[in-house]
Amino acid sequence: MALISAATSCWKAAPEVHPSVWGDFFINYIPEPLQISDEEMLDRVNQLKGEVSGLFEACKNVVEKMDLVDVLQHLGIDHHFKEQIATTLSSIHRGEFNSSSLHEVALRFRLLRQHGFWVSAGEFNKFKHEDGSFINDITNDPKGLLSLYNAANLLTHDEGALEEALLFARRHLELMKSSLKSPLAEQVERALKIPLPRTLKRVEAVSYIPEYSVEQRYNPAILELAKLDFNLLQRLHQKELKTISQWWKDLSEDIKLEYVRDRIVECYFWAYSVYYEQEYARARMILARLFVLTSLLDDTYDDHATLEECRELTKAIERWDESDISLLPEYIKKLFLKVIRNFKEFEDELEAHEKYRIAYARKGFQLISKSYLQEAEWSHHNYIPSFNDHVNVSTISAGAQLLCVGLLVGMGDVATKEAFEWTIGNNDAIRACAEVFRFMDDMADFKRGRNKMDVATSVECYIKEHNVSAEVALAKFGSFVDDAWKTLNHAIFEHHALLPVLQRVTNLAMSMMLFFLDQRDRYTNSKELKETLKSQFVKHVPL
Repeated sequence: MALISAATSCWKAAPEVHPSVWGDFFINYIPEPLQISDEEMLDRVNQLKGEVSGLFEACKNVVEKMDLVDVLQHLGIDHHFKEQIATTLSSIHRGEFNSSSLHEVALRFRLLRQHGFWVSAGEFNKFKHEDGSFINDITNDPKGLLSLYNAANLLTHDEGALEEALLFARRHLELMKSSLKSPLAEQVERALKIPLPRTLKRVEAVSYIPEYSVEQRYNPAILELAKLDFNLLQRLHQKELKTISQWWKDLSEDIKLEYVRDRIVECYFWAYSVYYEQEYARARMILARLFVLTSLLDDTYDDHATLEECRELTKAIERWDESDISLLPEYIKKLFLKVIRNFKEFEDELEAHEKYRIAYARKGFQLISKSYLQEAEWSHHNYIPSFNDHVNVSTISAGAQLLCVGLLVGMGDVATKEAFEWTIGNNDAIRACAEVFRFMDDMADFKRGRNKMDVATSVECYIKEHNVSAEVALAKFGSFVDDAWKTLNHAIFEHHALLPVLQRVTNLAMSMMLFFLDQRDRYTNSKELKETLKSQFVKHVPL
């Protein structure tokens, strides 16, 4: 077969995408000095961890214990107290609990379900009439309604009572939100946009740190720890951003792909959404680079390569042999070699007993390239597949399966062979995460409108197949996303042994709630995400 000519590579025009909003910012960035040095902060953090650890024993009752766990989660410092939180919640789950407070009952329900302890929706029956409707008294309890709303968002399939609780709480919170006082007003506003169980911890922490000091449960040691921990970790994240921004600059100058989205900071943030803790530094940097490589591949298949080039690239990725690329045009050769060599770098960063993990990541990359090729075939032939055929392919091309495998690669001992087999197997939980990715992405793409040569979105396939309006279809897709979350919520009980992995998979799904809030693509249109990223990586928390 003759060499494919790069001169014929543009078979469709790439959509106009704005350049990076960051440029070389993090390569050149020198953080503002704080009142105390990093060494002093670290010493103080270790001292405060001891003080806060002692609070678990000092709690007088179950409510105080729940409040403590809730505060630590809100502030994003629960990672320092994993064992104590697990022990505390296990004890709470085993023990009796009687309370007439909607907030307390809902808080217990949420905390236990979040950590894999089953709690029945019947816990809320005490707040209902015999006919199943909620009593009027709780409509005057905004704090209780907010707790009910957040708790009910952890519903699984066939939990109609929680569906009703969710609608009830949301309706009344919407009615009263304009009359609420700070900080409850802001907390309700945030939850109505993204419920707390679907909110990224570090994003919530930025909002909650200033709110916590005016709450009844305020403890100065906890607040100081939260501020110092945020700033110390931010220093680490800034160093990582400097490193990965330079890596991206070198890579992009070498391969010179003008059509790709320059989104290195956003890719890093996506990995950071999965794990921000210091112990996951290796995993975070591997996953961030995998996000970039996936984005490059996506843009190449979607926006630049001819169909024949897509086919040859897919074959090359399947062979995974850098010596057998003679049929590829020069620009795709460079891209392919960068992929191969970065995967080798990932392997070099692993310990000897961990190196098998790369085979799983490679398999995920091969699967996604095949799905990209199928979409390119559909697009080239202007073919609109059935909704089911589309979803079977596009839940792979959405990237979640690859990224769920990828997030395991640099993790510690929890990333077992069982975890890799479970993830690459595209089980219900991984597919649910992929559905959150695909349906939220497609709703945003549909609302934006597509280029004439883009593959039809799953929304368009659904509209054609069911002969419904766009409004009806988008509402249906909202319910598809909700159903996917029910599956994710259930997985924590079905696969309890994989809880640490499931929590990271859930974090990945949570990231989509922010990136595609209000059916807008904030990855491609990253100007809309800039203030959020500044709050995470540039602005320190005042001490």
